[in-house]
Amino acid sequence: MRHFKAYWRRAACLLALVLSTGAAAQLTPGKDYRMISPPQPTDSGKKVEVLEFFWYGCPHCSHLQPPLRAWLKKKPADADFRRTPAVLGDSWIPLTWAYHTLDVMGLVEKLHYEVFAAIHEQRIRLSDQNVLFDWVAKQGVNRKQFMDTYNSFGVKSRGMRSIEMSRDYDIPSTPTLVVDGRYLIAPSMFLKPDKSIDYDRFFAVVDQLIVMARKERAGK
Repeated sequence: MRHFKAYWRRAACLLALVLSTGAAAQLTPGKDYRMISPPQPTDSGKKVEVLEFFWYGCPHCSHLQPPLRAWLKKKPADADFRRTPAVLGDSWIPLTWAYHTLDVMGLVEKLHYEVFAAIHEQRIRLSDQNVLFDWVAKQGVNRKQFMDTYNSFGVKSRGMRSIEMSRDYDIPSTPTLVVDGRYLIAPSMFLKPDKSIDYDRFFAVVDQLIVMARKERAGK
C-alpha cells in the first residue's frame, strides 16, 4: 500500500510539473505580454527587475495596489521590484514630482498608498501643489522641507528621467509592469468577460515572465 501511495505522489508531482511547464509555454507575445525593442538596461544587478510604471492620478493604478502588495509578499526571491512614475502628458508632471519627493525624503513606505487613498477615496486634489503641501503637513511631514525638495533640481532631474523612461519603454498606459527591461505586461491585457481584471492570471504571467528572464540571463 505504501508503494502504491508513493507511486501516485510521484505521478502527481510529475503531472504538476508538466502542467506548469505547459502553462509557461502557452504565453503568447502580443496577447499575454509585449516585447520591448530594444530591451532597456536594468538597475537590479544579478536579480530580475520588475518595474512598475504608475501614476498617482490613475484609478487603475490605485486598483492594482492591493493585489500588487499581496504579490510582493510572495514574489520570487531573485526578483527586484522597483517603481517609477510614468509621464504620458503634461498634467501628469505634478504627481510625478510628488512621488520623487517622497522617494528622496524616504517617505514612500509611509505615504505611497496614502497618496492613492487621498486622491481616489477622499477626492483630494494633490495635483495642486499647495493642496499637496498642506496634505503632507497633516501627515506629519515638515511642509517647508517637502516644498523645498519638491522644487529642487534633484527632483526635477528625476522627473525628467521618468519622462525619458516612459518614452524609451514605449509605455502605452498605466499601470504597466516591465520584467527585466524586455517584457511589458499590463492588467488591461487580462480582462474577464465582465470587464474586471483577472489579477490572479496577471501575476501568474508576471511570475512566468520572471522565469523567462531568468533563463535569458543564464543563456548570456
